[in-house]
Amino acid sequence: MSEPLKLLAFAGSTRKDSYNQAVLNVVSDAAEAAGAIVDRVSLADFPMPLFDQDLESRDGLPPTTIELKKRMTAADGLLIASPEYNSAFSPLMKNTIDWVSRAETDDEPPLSAYRGKSTLLVAASPGGLGGIRGLYALRSVFQNIGVTVYPSMLAIGSAYQLVDDNGVLTDEKWRQRLASLAKEYVDFAGKLKG
Repeated sequence: MSEPLKLLAFAGSTRKDSYNQAVLNVVSDAAEAAGAIVDRVSLADFPMPLFDQDLESRDGLPPTTIELKKRMTAADGLLIASPEYNSAFSPLMKNTIDWVSRAETDDEPPLSAYRGKSTLLVAASPGGLGGIRGLYALRSVFQNIGVTVYPSMLAIGSAYQLVDDNGVLTDEKWRQRLASLAKEYVDFAGKLKG
């Protein structure tokens, strides 16, 4: 019997009442129900300075980068909910991707934490488009660094009407759509894992 699929889940927002965290919780729960092991992290627990190659040359990778990179390397795939900032993804997401892409040693292969990974991308936004433009930009980055992006993405608009004061996505239609997408992704990622 093969080992369960291991997924790392994080949102590209650390805002206290993040709509994307609410959506990610639904996706993560559904992935677990489909048999995956989900390592849920908050990027707030992995603060990193703005990427600076001079800083990297002087001090090496920040300890938070090394820890997140270990957890990403241990995962088979990524569950990501990403907000949209001015038609792109968040600076937090870009900074995280950039730091984790860096090698710790001279003999480490390029982009080692991303090798063999797949990802499911979802978004939520107060706007009507739900963050879909940001997802397409994020999709392009991940494809360019060798991550297999699951073809279907969901972007939930007018999220302020769908998430309650406890940070729970209450709309049953969207909960079902997200759960179905997560299950499809777990099946897909499991096949890629072999």
